[in-house]
This record gives sequence, C-alpha cells and structure tokens, in this order.
Amino acid sequence: MENENLDLKKSLEYIGFSEKEVLVYLALLSIGKGTVTEISRKAGINRPTGYHVLASLSVKELVKASGKEPKQEYVAESPDQIEKLLQNKIEENQKFINEARRIIPELKSIHNVIERPKVLFYEGKEGLQKVYEDTLTSKGEILAYASVEDVESTLPNYFPEYYKRRAKKGIKIRAIFPESPESRNRASLDEEEIRQSLLVPNKEFGFHQK
Repeated sequence: MENENLDLKKSLEYIGFSEKEVLVYLALLSIGKGTVTEISRKAGINRPTGYHVLASLSVKELVKASGKEPKQEYVAESPDQIEKLLQNKIEENQKFINEARRIIPELKSIHNVIERPKVLFYEGKEGLQKVYEDTLTSKGEILAYASVEDVESTLPNYFPEYYKRRAKKGIKIRAIFPESPESRNRASLDEEEIRQSLLVPNKEFGFHQK
C-alpha cells in the first residue's frame, strides 16, 4: 500500500500538483470528509498550511467545502475532475498559442534585427582548422593577428590550399604577423592572396601557440 501511495504521489506531482497538494488530496480521499484539523493531521502538515492548500484545491474544483467555521468540512470531488482540469488547461494554452501566432507577424515587423557579435573558442589542430574554415564564409574583410610559422607548421598540408581557396572567394584580409622568414615569405604573396600584411618586431609582439 505504501508503494502504491508513493507511485500516486509521483504521478500527481508529475501532472502538476505541488507536494503539499498531493498530501492533502490523498488524505482527503482516504477519509472521505473532514475538517481542516482532521485533514491536516492526516496529511502530516500544520493547520495554517492545510487552509492554504485546501483553498488551492478548491480553486481547481478538486475539493468542495460545506458549512461554516469552526465546523466547516471538506470533501474531495471525484478523481475524474483531474482529467477535466488538465483538459481545461490544454484548451486555455491553445488559446494562448493561437493569440501568439496572431501577433508574431506584427512583432517580427518591428523587430530590429542586428548582427550580434559572437566569440568562439577552439582547441587543438581540429579547432584551428575549424577557425580557418569559418573564415571562408566571411561576408566582409578579415582582420587577423597570427604567427605564420606556428599555424603553418601545425597544419602543413592545409594552408597552401587554404590561401588559394580564400583568394578565389575574393575574401580580403588584413593581417599582423610577428616578423620571421615565414612571415616575410607570406607577405611577399600579398597581392596574389589578396592580403595586406603588417610585420611587427617579434621580440615585442611575437607569440607562439602551444
């Protein structure tokens, strides 16, 4: 019996009952009819909380009160009322959905769409390659600060083809490279690879990827 009650409690909470509502509702179902004091004692809660929960269940039309305090008694409505309660919620939510659908086109018409900046982080060789693949979808000029020798040594078979693909797409780039033989060689191909390079002193501005 205890296991059955536990299963009922879980099911009632799952469909939207609060923990206290479950305790009070099951207590009232088991005793049939009772005062706030009797119901609260059976549910294992204090009397003030019992008043509050019974009021909540009354609004949901799961509990009916009769008489006046201090002899007011409560009786549980048929459990069939639970299905009716949920059906009413579905119908009410459908009304909200229909109203939302009605106003969404108007809301879209006043929505000021702006391109929001994003910061993404990538790690490892696959991450580095993903960064450069993403640049090939650029709609504007690319700004870059990179160590030529580091990136090319990390993906030696990738970059020669990458430079050609980017240039073929007409994607311009302005790049800052720490000075090195590799950077000077890359900069010598600026016109061919539609790039504008700036070489800076390696000792002051250089860096190396790990």
